[in-house]
Amino acid sequence: MVVQEPGTPRALERHLRPQTVAETSFEELCAAVGARWHSAGSSGNPKILGVSLNPQVVQPGDVFLAICGARRHGAEFAATAVANGALALITDAQGAALLPEDFELPVATVEYVRAIAAIAAQRIYGTSTDCPELFAVTGTNGKTTTTFMIRSVLEALGTETGLVGTIEMSARGQIIPSVLTTPESTQLHGVLARMSEQQVDAVAMEVSSHSLSYGRVDALKFRVSGYTNLTQDHLDLHGTMQDYFETKAQLFTAERSERAVVMVDDQYGQQLADRSLIPTESLSLDPQHPTAHWRVADLRHSGLGHRFSITHRDGRTLNTRTGLPGLFNVANAALASLMVLASGVPLAQLQQALDAKDPLSVAVPGRMQVIGESPVAVVDFAHNSDALAKALESVRPGPGGRRIIVFGATGDRDTTKRPDMGAVAARHADIVIVTDDDPHTEDPAPIRDQVAAGAAQIIKSERPAVQLHNIAPRAKAVEFAVSLAGVNDAILVAGRGHEVNQDVAGIDVALDDRVELANALKLHGFVTIS
Repeated sequence: MVVQEPGTPRALERHLRPQTVAETSFEELCAAVGARWHSAGSSGNPKILGVSLNPQVVQPGDVFLAICGARRHGAEFAATAVANGALALITDAQGAALLPEDFELPVATVEYVRAIAAIAAQRIYGTSTDCPELFAVTGTNGKTTTTFMIRSVLEALGTETGLVGTIEMSARGQIIPSVLTTPESTQLHGVLARMSEQQVDAVAMEVSSHSLSYGRVDALKFRVSGYTNLTQDHLDLHGTMQDYFETKAQLFTAERSERAVVMVDDQYGQQLADRSLIPTESLSLDPQHPTAHWRVADLRHSGLGHRFSITHRDGRTLNTRTGLPGLFNVANAALASLMVLASGVPLAQLQQALDAKDPLSVAVPGRMQVIGESPVAVVDFAHNSDALAKALESVRPGPGGRRIIVFGATGDRDTTKRPDMGAVAARHADIVIVTDDDPHTEDPAPIRDQVAAGAAQIIKSERPAVQLHNIAPRAKAVEFAVSLAGVNDAILVAGRGHEVNQDVAGIDVALDDRVELANALKLHGFVTIS
């Protein structure tokens, strides 16, 4: 009997699977994924109940998919999978050669294991026929907020919803425990099958370039896919912006999506809309955009957010609002609304839900999250140059007030954006405080220096009145920012958003920007928002 300690990755894995699974024989599974039998082992043709790429989270009845990793091959850990209850193994020729001659389980081989992982999961969990309606959001910035908004709009319409994203996975309002940021394809199919079992009707999902590159959303068909924007990020993975774009564009094909809604306020969005081979509607924040099907118009401030209309060139109009600050959240709200409309919801019914429930004002943890109002104090996830600029533009100081920013750059990632982020901060803020983000395995001091150098160059050439500070640790930098602030100033703490741990040399250090900012405000006699 395999014992699972509560709270361990193996125990949490059960939450990512349906409670009941129809048996699939290993022979049937091999036929479905095009695997060739390598050896029969001693157990013949077992009945498979699950699938895993990770030997440490294998459940009893699983087939273990042993892939070739960056440093080790999964087949080296076959004994762990067997001990945890695996009944069969699929690997590549290299993996098969690593197994002992007397390996007890049946083994089959394919050329590239990761390529068949999603197909295997789809076959085992039945997601080809029993899956909620899926909404995908991709782009550099705005994915999390837009998926939260889609879920909120669907709930306002009376739909039972799920969410798969950076901040949380949930079904019908209940958090699904997980240690994952991005589920593997095997886990994603499992959790979607579980949601279907729980009578979830629709799921809003973030789809990153990593998930597309590594096949994590393979064997899924999205009802509507949405595109937010594309700016420099993840070039450590993709190399060039064009390669980054081409990866995103994979989502907007008939194989993966039925329909699309695309923001066309950057060149890549326009390119995507122009070449799309699926029914696609384009959207722009520019009320005079020459080609967009839908345009945002009648934009006006409403509290910290905006009221606006979304008008089709044929005259159809939605009138709505979002309480979240920033024009980029107007874009997110408009995209979310049109994606729900594109799924087949009648316009009048959608308008009624927008009017009655104000669903586009949904709070999103760590995304333009307001911690205080006097001074304005906001925490946001902005962690690249474009997002930083838009976040800074969105925090509005009072009369005579200054913009104060606290931020850093991530270690072990694209180094070219570090001075750019510093330059953006110096162009848009009056006080720039450079600190640590997640250094990961890098020495944090040189990272700060690279960011500060970009800021210093702008201060020297364009904005000599800007103050620049280089302060660590991060909590000290946040407190220093508040110590400088007056009631009419605006403070933005950017880069980490909802995250509660800072990775320093592989060690998780407890750190929550929202908590640190609230504590600093209280320390200096300011009021926080409960």
